[in-house]
Amino acid sequence: MEGRFLQGKVAVVTGASRGLGRAMALALGESGARLALVGRNRDKLAETRKLAADIGAESEIFVTDVRDEAQVGKLEKDVIARFGGAHILINNAGTAIRKNVADFSLDEWKLVTDTNLTGVFLVSRAFIPHMRKAKWGRIINMTSVMAHIGSAGRGAYCASKAGLLGLTRCLALELVGDGITVVAISPGFYETDLTAPLRADAQKNAALMAATPAARWGRPEEIGALARYICTDATSFMTGTDILMDGGWVAQ
Repeated sequence: MEGRFLQGKVAVVTGASRGLGRAMALALGESGARLALVGRNRDKLAETRKLAADIGAESEIFVTDVRDEAQVGKLEKDVIARFGGAHILINNAGTAIRKNVADFSLDEWKLVTDTNLTGVFLVSRAFIPHMRKAKWGRIINMTSVMAHIGSAGRGAYCASKAGLLGLTRCLALELVGDGITVVAISPGFYETDLTAPLRADAQKNAALMAATPAARWGRPEEIGALARYICTDATSFMTGTDILMDGGWVAQ
């Protein structure tokens, strides 16, 4: 994986404004990919774009709500107009609401499931034809350890991420003859701005670390390195699977 082996490839990364999405975008950009940075927060996307420029990566910002079919349609047209194609798609946009299932309103449930699952369907459907045209593609769906276990208060999130595993497997089988692989990554607990309050709480942080066999938080750049590896030709035989990167959490 030395050098800029993704030169000439275009990577569409949703949820690229921060955290794991930003880390994966930068990892691909460092390897030569041109980056379509997708998210809802223009200012945060601009921060990612600045970091991409610092490492010599070409990128563009596309403010999009992946739940909205019309916005996703515009995203596709704008990305193709700007870059001429699409070869890599990282479906990372996601959200969570923590409450018991019986306490959810329908709108709250749909916010989580439409972002985490329906959004993946919409964006994948939009860009698969361009990967088929290129006869090469990589789709990475960001699931979670919560796709593998149950957790009180996380019903919508667990359901959406488990559903995404099923979608990953089906897409892989549908696209296996097109030179396109589809792989899920299930992260555990990582050092991002979203987990900053939890890490700052000494008691909660200690409890979580005690429950994590690796006894540490994951680093975003570790997920970035995995995403970059999945985009190599060395992984062309790996599809329809899920990679847990969780410090041993689910192995317990």
